[in-house]
Amino acid sequence: MDTFPVAAACAREGLADLPVQPFPTGSLPVFAVGDALVLKAYPADDVDEALTELAALTALDGTLDVATPRVEGEGELDEWRYVLMRRLPGVDLPTAWPAMSTSDRVRLMRRLGGLLAQLHAVPPPDLWPADWSRFLSGRRSEVMAHQSGLGLAEDWRAQIPEFLDDVDLGDPDPVLLHTEVMPEHVFVDPDTFVPTGLLDFEPAMRGAPEYEFSAVGVFLTAGDTGLLRELLLGYGYDAAELDEDLARRLLAYTVLHRYSNLSSYLQLLPAPDTPTLPSLARRWFLPT
Repeated sequence: MDTFPVAAACAREGLADLPVQPFPTGSLPVFAVGDALVLKAYPADDVDEALTELAALTALDGTLDVATPRVEGEGELDEWRYVLMRRLPGVDLPTAWPAMSTSDRVRLMRRLGGLLAQLHAVPPPDLWPADWSRFLSGRRSEVMAHQSGLGLAEDWRAQIPEFLDDVDLGDPDPVLLHTEVMPEHVFVDPDTFVPTGLLDFEPAMRGAPEYEFSAVGVFLTAGDTGLLRELLLGYGYDAAELDEDLARRLLAYTVLHRYSNLSSYLQLLPAPDTPTLPSLARRWFLPT
């Protein structure tokens, strides 16, 4: 597909006189437009993601204690869809993290837990999937082929069916999920480290609240179960609920996540005491 016509999109939105600078990272083309705006482009194959992000950002506008990108315009151009939005205040978490003390990080996790509770309290817009139980059933039927295709070793794959059979995921009411709360999507004040923003809602879904904590545990707390404990307490869990059953549910959602790559996670995160899924659940997701 041709390159996104960013100049034409800016002209359409009345922004032709503002400087445009592409962001160096991200799965989709994103451009800073002046100092206050961001233009995000979605090719034709990703139009569903554009509609999802629009729906989520519209539902969230002004509802959280931190900023989410406010939609200033949107449209279609040369088989691309684009969304023009306000730039978030602060800096992304990877930029701030090295300067943060242990107590700074603990406080941040408590605040982020509260932020996710706020997010999940927002009435969810009409997002995919319409039927959460059917989504999980579909993921379960595909999980072996999915993980095998990503190179998961046979000794790990062989454990998946029995592990999932033993985990009760219940039937919780669906909430609005971000699904990819990772450091790059969290913005903080560079001086106080208070959270200031949350972005990138293209993978948002309606689903079980605990599905959210899969990406949190893998990417945000990255196997640090002490930080995960602080986030979950900030979310509203009682200390007594932070048990092995919870850890197993979170690993089950990690295995079933639509973007799961357990083989990669095993290389990135701390190794369990023994090469079993219950041990892995304890190592990555049992709050301590």
